[in-house]
Amino acid sequence: MESSRLLAFCGSFFLIALSPGLCMTLAMSLGISVGVRRTLWMMLGELAGIALVGAAAMAGVAAVLLGSPRVFTAFKIVGAAYLLWSAWSTWNAPVKALDANLRATRSGLCAQGFVTAVANPKAWAFMMALLPPFIDPTSPLAPQMAVLLGLMIGIEFVCLLIYAQGGRSLSDLLLRRNKAQWLNHVAALLMVGVAMWLLLG
Repeated sequence: MESSRLLAFCGSFFLIALSPGLCMTLAMSLGISVGVRRTLWMMLGELAGIALVGAAAMAGVAAVLLGSPRVFTAFKIVGAAYLLWSAWSTWNAPVKALDANLRATRSGLCAQGFVTAVANPKAWAFMMALLPPFIDPTSPLAPQMAVLLGLMIGIEFVCLLIYAQGGRSLSDLLLRRNKAQWLNHVAALLMVGVAMWLLLG
């Protein structure tokens, strides 16, 4: 794959992965209550879930790419529309207090991360919306998908660590309604930027 295409994918996925969502909020919540080391067990499950979602989404994208180009274009539009709707929802979302189960076992934390990733509709939408512009239908699909999936897992892990590590030191700041709402607004603007890139790219 072209290096420019990979860099663009990494930048786009990093912005989405870093924006507040179910998995990142969970990582921050556990970072606050059980520490980064124990939160790694949740991350293990979450990354397995993301790998499953990413592989399934890539299989769907491959089917679309091998089918009708019009369907491919329509899917990009639908994906951008979903991102815009998500941005509006995030901008107006109420701020909720973070909590975590202090008595969670390693297997429980792992399962919690996996279920959160797989059951998150945003994860499926983001994967399906982001992948089409970065896959070259004239080149073998399997190697491209393997590279993109590896990058996704690596970037997701880095973002989870950022949230977990920052959780304890930023807990007071994030639990203040005005600051947390500001973070929602930043996340919403990032989603709008990605949606516009999808429509115009």
